[in-house]
Amino acid sequence: MAKKTKIEVDISRRDFVTVAATAAGSAVVASAVTTGPLSPFGEFKRRQLTGESEEIHPQREVRWGMVVNLDRCIGCEYCLRACSAVNDVAADKPWNIVLEDQTTTGRTFYFSRPCMQCQHAPCVEVCPVQATYVREDGIVMMDYDRCIGCRYCEVACPYDARKFNWDERTDENEYVPTWGHPEVERRPRGVVEKCTFCSHRIDAGVANGLEPGVDREATPACVNACPVNARTFGNLMDPESEIVYTIASNPTVRLREDLGTDPSVFYIPVDEL
Repeated sequence: MAKKTKIEVDISRRDFVTVAATAAGSAVVASAVTTGPLSPFGEFKRRQLTGESEEIHPQREVRWGMVVNLDRCIGCEYCLRACSAVNDVAADKPWNIVLEDQTTTGRTFYFSRPCMQCQHAPCVEVCPVQATYVREDGIVMMDYDRCIGCRYCEVACPYDARKFNWDERTDENEYVPTWGHPEVERRPRGVVEKCTFCSHRIDAGVANGLEPGVDREATPACVNACPVNARTFGNLMDPESEIVYTIASNPTVRLREDLGTDPSVFYIPVDEL
């Protein structure tokens, strides 16, 4: 197994359910300090309290999603490294994280987290300039030209999946070329960035008749890099897809479903025995 790189991440090292519960506090803090009729958090908070929801793209045929099998993950960090190389991510602000923990029976397991690609995303709700949005295929994207760096989205995210780019980056990416080469432009100073499910690969692949989750060229780097096939990617709307079969064949959970975020990432829990 490759030597791991110690990464500082703003997330509690507890089991994945507790991790998500702790991180969700950021959304509560955000609404608490910015409530009011003119607050960008106001509508999101109102819908949380009333339980209201709205269908997003109800007639669509594609919604990209991912399953992470915590029972298979070996903590090698290949997903983190491949993601950081392909998306040219700063080493201290990884879009994918891998954390070691233990079950209640003492078994070691590894929790891995990309962006959850929420369909009712708090980050989208609070952005005052619509710099972040949900695409027709369910991927939550950033328009870096519109982003004003207010960081509302970073605070609102219940999963700690967004990172602010404080400085102009001049560093050399330590994961290049061993884990891949940058396939997207490096983000400028003063914007928030996040995992996009390697949307550039998906878009190019679909345009060329490839199937994301099946054809490697059209599949997120983290999925391709996993040596134990702990990640499955595909179309959640396709009943014949591998990801739908995987979800139907295994017990799965989604982080903080109680917030009504409707995440597109599913987890197969670790077997405690």
